[in-house]
Order: sequence, then C-alpha cells, then structure tokens
Amino acid sequence: MVPSEENQLVPKEDMFWSCRQSIFAEMKKRFSQVESAAEEPRVLCIIQDTTNSKTVNERVTLNLPASTPLKRLFEDVASKVGYVNGTFDLVWGNGDNVTDTTPIDQNSDKTILDAGFEPGKKNFLHLTDKDGEQPHIMPEESGTTDDSAQDRFIGPLPREGSVGCTNEYVSQNYSYSSVLSKSETGYVGLVNQAMTCYLNSLLQTLFMTPEFRNALYRWEFEESEEDPVTSIPYQLQRLFVLLQTSKKRAIETTDVTRSFGWDSSEAWQQHDVQELCRVMFDALEQKWKQTEQADLINQLYQGKLKDYVRCLECGYEGWRIDTYLDIPLVIRPYGSNQAFASVEEALHAFIQPEILDGPNQYFCERCKKKCDARKGLRFLHFPYLLTLQLKRFDFDYTTMHRIKLNDRMTFPEELDMSVFIDVEDEKSPQTESCTDSGAENEGSCHSDQMSNDFSNDDGVDEGICLESNSAAERISKAGSEKSSLLYELFSVMVHSGSAAGGHYYACIKSFSDDQWYSFNDQHVSKITQEDIKKTYGGSSGSRGYYSSAFVSSTNAYMLIYRLKDPTRNAKFLEAHEYPEHIKQLVQKERELEEQEKRQREIERNTCKIKLFCMHPTKQIMMENKLEVHKDRTLKEAVEIAYKLMDLEEAVPLDCCRLVKYDEFHDYLERSYEGEEDTPMGLLLGGVKSTYMFDLLLETRRPDQIFQCYKPGEVMVKVHVVDLKTESVAPPISVRAYLNQTVSEFKQLISKATHLPAETMRVVLERCYNDLRLLNVSSKTLKAEGFFRSNKVFVESSESLDRHVAYTESHLWKLLDRHANTIRLYVSLPEQSPGSQFRQAVYQKSSGDSGNLDEACERVKGPVGNMKSVEAILEESTEKLKSLSLQQQQEGDNGDSSKSTEASDFENIESPLNEIDSSASAENRELENQIQISDPENLQSEERSDSDVNNDRSTSSVDSDILSSSHSSDTLCNVDNAPLPLANGLDSHSITSSRRSKANQGKKETWDTAEEDSGTDSEYDESGKSRGEAQYMYFKSEPYAADEGSGEGQKWLMVHVDKRITLSAFKQHLEPFVGVPSSHFKVFRVYASNQEFESVRLNETLSSFSDDNKITIRLGRALKKGEYRVKVYQLLVNEPEPCKFLIDAVFAKGMTVRQSKEELLPQLREQCGLDLTIDRFRLRKKTWKNPGTVFLDYHIYEEDINISSNWEVFLEILDGAEKMKSMSQLAVLSRQWRPSEMKLDSFQEVVLESSSVEELKEKLSEISGIPLENIEFAKGRGTFPCDISILEIHQDLDWNPKVSTLNVWPLYICDDGAVIFYRDKTEELMELTDEQRNELMKKESSRLQKTGHRVTYSPRKEKALKIYLDGAPNKDLTQD
Repeated sequence: MVPSEENQLVPKEDMFWSCRQSIFAEMKKRFSQVESAAEEPRVLCIIQDTTNSKTVNERVTLNLPASTPLKRLFEDVASKVGYVNGTFDLVWGNGDNVTDTTPIDQNSDKTILDAGFEPGKKNFLHLTDKDGEQPHIMPEESGTTDDSAQDRFIGPLPREGSVGCTNEYVSQNYSYSSVLSKSETGYVGLVNQAMTCYLNSLLQTLFMTPEFRNALYRWEFEESEEDPVTSIPYQLQRLFVLLQTSKKRAIETTDVTRSFGWDSSEAWQQHDVQELCRVMFDALEQKWKQTEQADLINQLYQGKLKDYVRCLECGYEGWRIDTYLDIPLVIRPYGSNQAFASVEEALHAFIQPEILDGPNQYFCERCKKKCDARKGLRFLHFPYLLTLQLKRFDFDYTTMHRIKLNDRMTFPEELDMSVFIDVEDEKSPQTESCTDSGAENEGSCHSDQMSNDFSNDDGVDEGICLESNSAAERISKAGSEKSSLLYELFSVMVHSGSAAGGHYYACIKSFSDDQWYSFNDQHVSKITQEDIKKTYGGSSGSRGYYSSAFVSSTNAYMLIYRLKDPTRNAKFLEAHEYPEHIKQLVQKERELEEQEKRQREIERNTCKIKLFCMHPTKQIMMENKLEVHKDRTLKEAVEIAYKLMDLEEAVPLDCCRLVKYDEFHDYLERSYEGEEDTPMGLLLGGVKSTYMFDLLLETRRPDQIFQCYKPGEVMVKVHVVDLKTESVAPPISVRAYLNQTVSEFKQLISKATHLPAETMRVVLERCYNDLRLLNVSSKTLKAEGFFRSNKVFVESSESLDRHVAYTESHLWKLLDRHANTIRLYVSLPEQSPGSQFRQAVYQKSSGDSGNLDEACERVKGPVGNMKSVEAILEESTEKLKSLSLQQQQEGDNGDSSKSTEASDFENIESPLNEIDSSASAENRELENQIQISDPENLQSEERSDSDVNNDRSTSSVDSDILSSSHSSDTLCNVDNAPLPLANGLDSHSITSSRRSKANQGKKETWDTAEEDSGTDSEYDESGKSRGEAQYMYFKSEPYAADEGSGEGQKWLMVHVDKRITLSAFKQHLEPFVGVPSSHFKVFRVYASNQEFESVRLNETLSSFSDDNKITIRLGRALKKGEYRVKVYQLLVNEPEPCKFLIDAVFAKGMTVRQSKEELLPQLREQCGLDLTIDRFRLRKKTWKNPGTVFLDYHIYEEDINISSNWEVFLEILDGAEKMKSMSQLAVLSRQWRPSEMKLDSFQEVVLESSSVEELKEKLSEISGIPLENIEFAKGRGTFPCDISILEIHQDLDWNPKVSTLNVWPLYICDDGAVIFYRDKTEELMELTDEQRNELMKKESSRLQKTGHRVTYSPRKEKALKIYLDGAPNKDLTQD
C-alpha cells in the first residue's frame, strides 16, 4: 500500500472509533436510565371520560413512574384523549378519596405519589367537565389552514414523512397502517345507511375519477326545469362538493338515494355494485339528454367488440358490432375444477373462439348448408376507463344454490390491452365482403355473455360496417391504437362475504399523489400495494375445485383501469377553475355546514333532564323533558319549566321553584336557595346524556312558604291514623336525618302534626306488608331501616289499644288492611237479575225443604218490586256504618281482643232477603260463624262449588267475609302475614294512588282449576294456625263507567283485600250477578282489552293491582281437574279449513269417547250438527295444522297431554274410523294433474307403517297410477299447504330418495302431513302467454284470499331500480 493511501485511512479509522465510543456511551446512559426507571415504582392510572364531548367515551390507561409530576399527568391524558389541556378536570373514582369530588390540582408541583396515587394498584380517575363546561376537543391539523388554502388544495392534505405515526401504534399483525383521521388523509367517508356499502364504493370511485368529476362540475342545474330533490346529477354534484369541502369525518348519502326515488326500505336491500353502475349510468344518460354531457358515459366507459361466426369451409363470416360498458371475466370455466390464474388468462379465454360442429353446426349462407364454424369475439375498441367485472358469483347445479368463488385471480397494476386487439381481422377480405352481403348473425353473442344493455342500437346493425375509412386507414389506426393501450389500475371494489350477502368497500389510488386509500364507508385510511395484493383472493397453494371453501372471502370484484395517455389524462379542477355555479354551491354548502355546526354546538351545551310537576288543581303528576342551555340561570329555567307545564292559569310564577328530585324513590334531594342566578350547567354537574336524578317543579299556595331541603336529609311521608273513624289521612312531608333517634323523630313529627309525642306510636312501612313499630326511643333512624324516601303512620290517642301487643292491636290490623286493599272495577252481565235470583235461591235452598218453601215465598213478588242493586248497596252501607260504630265502642271498652278469635260477625242484610217488599221490613240479622278446623282437615279434598253454595244460606254485600281453611274453595292464601279484622273502611280512606308496579303485567292465563298443592304453609310467622278465623275486607258501590264502555252496562267499584281467594271473591259477587259463583266466570281485562279467565279458586288476588278491570260472564266455571277446550271443525277441502264450533269442558281422567258423548248434545243444540259418536273423531290442533288422531280409549292427562287454552279439531268422517292403533299413520294426499293444470281434493291415506313403498302402493290404489310412475312430495307451510299450480311442478322436492317417511328431508312422524303426488309420465300442459297471465292472476287472487304466500321459493332479491321522476311507479305489474 502506498503511503498516500495509508494516510487517507487513518482519519477514517479515528472517525470510526470515535463514533463507536459515542454510541457505547449513549447506550450506557440509556441503560442506566432504564435501570433507574425499573427500580422506581410504577403507578397504574385508569381514566374514564365521563363528559359528553365525544360520541363514545374513551377509557385511557397510563403506567407512569411514581415521580411523574401532576402537570405531566394532565398533559399525557390530554394527548391520549384528544382534549385541550386545561379544559377538563380529573377527580378520584375509587379508594379512600372516592367521596372527595374536589378536582385534582393540575398546577401543583407534587408528584403523583405525593398526591395520593398508590403504586402497584389500579388508580381510577374520572375525567369531568371543568367549571360546568365541556372539554375542548383538540383542533385538527387542517384547522390551522385558512379557507383560501382549503380552496386551493383539493385532495389529500400535504404531509411530511409520517407525522403522527410512532412505533407505539405499529402492529405487525395489522396489514394497514394506522387508521388515519380525515385531517391526515384529506378525504371524507360516506355513512352507510344500512346496507348501502355497494353504493358508497361506487360513489367514491366516481369521485376519485378526475374526468367524471370535472364533467359533472361543468354541468349546470336549472332549478326552473327540475326539482332539485329529484335531480340525480345535482345531488351527485352536491355530494362531490361535500366530499371535497366538508370538515366532517363522513357525510350522509340520503339526498342521493332520495333522488333515485328510494325510500328507507331500499337502504336495507343489498345489491350488486356492477348492477348499480349500469343502472346509474343509464339514469344519468337519461337526465343528461340534450346537454353537453349527453355522451359522457359512452366517451369514458364504452368500448366495442365484434361478435362473429366464420364458416370453416368457405371462410364466409357473419358478424355484428356490440358495445359494452364493462367486460365480465369468468373466474372458473363451467365444468372446470381449476380457476384462471390471472386477469390476462381470463381475457384470453374471453376472446377464445369455439368450434360449432355436430348438432351445433352453423348454416352458411354461401354454402347453403350446415357447416362447421368458428364462433367468437374480437375487441375493436377499448374505452378510456376500462371496467372489468370478476364474475365471482355463480350457480351450483348440485346444490341448486348461488355460490361465491373465492379463487385467487391476480391482476396487474398496469395492464397492456394491445395483445387483445386483432389487427389481422381488419385485413380479412371476407369481412369486407360480408359487409356488402348483409350476412345473417346467427349465433351472435347476446346479453347473457356480455353487458351490452347500453349498446347504441341506432348506430349498430347486423352485417353493416360503421367505419367509412378505407381498409388501409383502418389498419393504420388499429396499429397506432394497439401501441398505446397501456392501462393503469386505480380502483378495486372489494366484496367480503358470501353469495347470500356481504360487505363492499373500495381501494382507490389517488391521481394527485399516487397513494392508495381504503374507502370503507365512513372510514378512510392509507394502504399499501401489499394490501391490494391481498384482494386477489384464494391462497398461495394449488387451485383445486374446493379451494375457495377454505380461503378468505374478501377479494376483488370490480377493477377499473385508466388509459395512460398524457394528452387525455386530466387533473382535478382547482378552486379557481370551478364554474361559477360550483363556486356558489361550495359557498352554500359551507354555510349550511356552519349552521349545522352551530346547531350541534347548541345541542352539545343543552341540558336535557326529566321534569315532574304535581298539578296544583288537578292533583296529577305530570312528566316532561326540560331542555335548557347550560348558561341559562336557575331563574330562567324555572320560567321555561313553568311554561312547559302550562301552569299559567293554575299558579303564579313566583309560587314555583325547581328542586332536585328522585322520581324512582319519590325523594326530594335538595332545594337551591340563593342560587337563582347560578347557571344550570353548574347546578346539574355539566351537560350529560343522562342524569342520575330528575327535577321537580314544586308549587305552593300564596300563603305558604317553601321548605328548605338540604342534601343528606331523608324524606318521610307521615300519615296520621284515626282509630275511631278508621281513616288514614293524606301524607305530610317531613325532613329528617338518619342519625336522629326515634325520640327526636317523634318530636319532629309532633311539631308537624300537632300530636302529643308522649302517646305517639310510629309505624314504619319499609316494604310491602312490612309494618315495623318504632318502640326503641334510643335507636337511630338508620338502624331502624330508614332510606332516602320513607312512609310512616302515626297514632297518638289515649285508647287502651296502646297496651295491647302490637300484632294484636287495632292499629296493626287497620294498617295491614290499608296496605292490602286494592280497588277493582267489575263489569256485570248485561241482563236483569230477576230470573237468576230465583235460580240462586232455589239452588241455595235445595238442601232444606223448609227453607225452599220460604225462599219461594220471598221470590213470589213481581220483578218490578225487586230492589235495584243501588238500593241494596245504599241500605247495606247504612247498616254497615252503624255496625262499625257499635264494634268500635266495644273495642274502646277493652273487647278488641275478640277480633282475632270472636265468633260474632257483623249483621248485614242480604239482597236475597229484600227481594220482596214485604220482606224488606224484616231486618233479619244473620250470623256467619265457622268453627276453627282441625289441621288435618287442611288436606281434605276440594269441594265443588255446589257444595259450598249449599253450606251458605246467604251472602253478605258490604261486609267482611269470614273464611276458613277447611274449604279449599274459600281458603284465603295469605303469605306469611296474620289476617286483620276489617270493619267498614270508608271509601275515602282507601289509598288509590299506591303503585303496584311489581304486579302490573302479570297475566293469569291458566285455563284449569288445578290446585297448587303444597305451596301454602300451614302456619304463619306468628305461629298461628291458618285454621283460625280470618276476616277479609270487601266493599262495593255502583260506578258510572266512561263513555264507550257499553250502553246499559253496570259497573261496580270494589275495594277488596287482595289476600282474598278467587273463590271467596266470587261468592261476594253472587248477589250482584244473581247466580251462584259456580255459574259465572271471572275475566281479567288487560291494557290491550284482552281478556283472560281467572280459574284457580284457591289463589288470591295478589296479582291484581289498583284500578284493574274485571268482566263477569255467565257460564259454568271450571272445577278441579277441568280444562276449557275450544273445538274447531276440520274441513280439509274447504277454502277455510278451520271453523270454530263451541267451547267445551274436558276433565282429567276422561276418555276421548266420554268427551265425544258430552259434545254430541252441544253440537246438536248450538251448531245444528246431528252426529253419531262413530261418525266423527277428535284430533290434535297446532295452529291450523291437524295432528294426532285421538282414539276413543285414550285418557286425558295419561295418554293425551292437555294444557291451558287447549284447542282440538273435530273431523266428520265419511265412513267408519280407519284409525285403530297408535302405530298407524294418517296422511292427507292430493293428486297433481300437470296435463290439466289442476289439483284434486284431499283424500286421507292410512298407513300401517312409515314405509315409502306402502305410501306409493296406497296412492296407486286410490288414483290408478301405476306404482312405478308414482312421484310424491311433502307439502310446505301451514295446512292446507297451498301452492300456486304454476310453481308446484318444479318448486316441490319431488320423489325424495328415502325409504321411510320419518327421515330427512320428509320427517313425517305424526298424523296430518300433506302429500302431493303425480304421474311422472304425464306431460305438463303448454300454456300461451295469455293463458299463463290469466292463470297467474287467478292463482294470485286465490292464494291471497286464503292468506297463503303466492310462492314458497326463497326470498328473491329485489330488483335494483332508479326512478327518474324521483318516485317509484305505483303500478305493481311493472314489478
């Protein structure tokens, strides 16, 4: 080595070693930092965004060193969430500081460890509004550019490097780069209305096509000539302008689809994107007629090809020229198990000619005979924008279903189409001579192979050459065209899914920066060339026939190329190049968007909260939604609420105020004294989508003052109880604290009610039927179970009832009755009870002949002398009042203990005793006394209603009924609660406003009188036997129902203890109905006016709630083990095969024959059917389908499962019953006669087994068709399985390959299946178009009348249409 060279190497070595040392030093420094950081404890912070600034609230996790300052914490949170630092607060969300709602000081110099954050634990923080204002969202980068810059630059915004992309967000498993926001890509997405992804993909492709966008901008809309709403080009113009200028992430396409004439239902129809492209281009051509853009679609997208047939003997060629807008490329040739590898292969296959030989020979005009010929296609001209459709959707003739081919097919970024132009074809002398001869075009390609719907028929004709140039000129032109047919790919429309449905999105290359983007509905992101290659489909392995079943279903479906021609390739118009009407449109859309933005800003700053108000005069709770801007003061909000609740005429404004209210607990949380000028945003804790509390507009009388409600107080509603009048006063609201003692609480109540605290008894109702006496003075209210909202009853009399045990006291019984009493409205039968009274008296007196005569004497008077129900009620009420006063006096004398064991019962006159006017003077006093039964009798058998009626000599009207558990019909089912003595509670003391939400919505749908054995305990909590005497409250009065409830209908308003049984309740109603309880039925009426019968006699009315309605209908009620059954007649050959006959009662243990015997007289009397027992059968009914045939010896509940609301078919037989055994199978057969286009009537076929061979034999016997020619199919749908005779021959699954009927696809395992059969040798009648249309109308009318579908084929895809007048054609025949 020469010295000079050596001298040159020395400084390089020095440089190398110095760089190496500096790198080592830097690495050592970094390692030391990492080691120190590893030793430092880490603090895990989880921050939940609780504001409404964004649509979706984010949750951010930070793992910070313990030495991180609070300032840095706020900076990190701001950058992660995307808010401007300083516009939000952080408050604690867990731990010891959870009650501390004070925001963390972001200006503090403390570290997060000093601020109370715990290392090694999860520290939850809530991101909240600052000073009542929502956080400010960090402005986008585009926001820094002025409007002029936006106008100058259309397309992606300038970027330097990869701004905003860090290694922290790079995922090796995710093929795309980080999903870029609109500010980084510069493009706006399109909102998917429901299933409009196919539309969005096409619109974005057209938007990114400079030639199409520029031409669309040059078209000017004339508002005087057309409605802008229905103008498709104008709505596309608006959409493109918004895609360029909008600052939104995505915009709606509803205006565009509305211009198509589509309604909202079209958004739920997914269509093929290639079909949409053709239909939309056609619509644009129609709209652009007589304009500069009239030929735009053809100029950009239309190509030409020749469809030819050449005779191989003489060379004669017949041809025609077709136009196309796209080229459909086959993925996999028909019958092949291998797909084409590339688009180039598919294009070569497209123009590959086929030989017509054998039976497919071509008739040559020159040879005057059939000859072998070559048939094919030749491309004559390629469009400027070349569209290739990859035909991935095919039909599988094996499964008879549409399928999607997911095979791999590559496509180049640059496609040379010159190899597909056949110049030699232009030199052919046969072609020229063919032009002169006007040859036929037999075998020419039609639309089944090419998309030539847009061919210009005016300029294209068979055998006519359109070119006027000489052959030399054409060859020269073709040669030059061939040398310049290089296309570049710029749009790939991708389909992901199957043939049944999926999702479309577009990968588009921008001509502004040659960058590929993914336009996936509202998401626009940057992608790479590698992502494009992943849309090839398939896998890298071999391309077998079934390979597509195991590969990705996401692959390219449409490809759009642009010709690389510098003289024609356009750039997007700059802002200064816009036509004047586009500049005006841009300005208009910008103003509209600004207006929308301001409106959204107002919405974002508007507090929306539930508002309640108790109307001061109507005394009803009103509900509404209060919407008030967060900057409005409390005083202004009161004015808004005052007008919203329409209180101008009810109360002055200064007598109203807003208070914080909890509607669920009916609790007033706090009032806002002195905060009239405070903004509502601060009072409500910011603008939120939902609030955990409500507002109440509280009112007062002018002479009253508002009470101050402080946070932390509990609200108590105090009801004063008067034992003498047995009344409960309306509530008085009192505020208390949970740490107050019971003694202090009594003093508080004493001040509010002016009752002495010394003798005061306070009872807390904690929940339903839980009445607790507060008798420990030192206990706090919290220990006693007080909550936010409470109800107490107070009594402060000097009566001896104070010294009685609480559960034995009059107070307890009165409160217990008060808590369990409900108000019901009972509708009585619309008839005079005269004759029914006589029937009731006879039945009730049938056990004693002496009483019978006496009863008959009482009924002898004329009906007109009978007292009305109203008179009976009035007199009974008067006697009840006097009786109540008498019993109260006895209670004051210390005899109140009699109430639990007394055998005395108040004496009330029965309406039966006052039927005769002479008998009304005799005030008979009846005493009902039932002895305490032995507990063993609780297991005794339930007695029938008639037995109960025989034991009861009378029934009381307005009284308490004594019930005993030895009769299960009258057993009162009281769950875990002693029963009180209930005497004469006045109607005004019944609290009708109690909420019974838990019981609302329960439906009593049982249709059997079965008893739930073992559900009732023999003893209650207090250890008392349920056999003890128990009194149930019942009080009724006439009620005038609302209009529309039935003219002349009688109603009762009944107050009743809901622990009473249905049996006892019915016995109370006997005097008003006029018949014994066993001869009328009780129906519960629901909100929708649906009625369900209540039949379980020993169940209580606990499922009923206040103001429920009950309808009484005459008819025999069910007994134990009985079921109500609806009987329908099965008429297999009638248009309506299901006809209701009667309601019947079947009993457990009854045989089918016995039930048939009971049906005979009813059928004769009510339906006029005079049948013998062997001339009809009963069978199972499932909806409208006939099922299992019931044999006479079958027993209900043993062989046949019977249930509530049961329905059966009654079928009249033509002859003797053929069904003798359960092993037999009865099917309904129907012969189809294709040569006559008709169906015969149903015939029943009884099989001894499930053999297909036996079925064919039986069908052959009844039809005379040879056994080997029988073909059958199972009917579909609901009986009678109607199907159009135009479809039955091909739509049913004829001649299934099975040997038994009980396997797939038949599954005939029960009686009643429908079988269609035919003679396979019988030819189908050939119909003319006129006959077919006439038959189609008749069949459509017939099937619609019977309620059956016209076709049972799978749901057909709705045709894609664009309506040029903006509205669909109402003529259904066009469909």
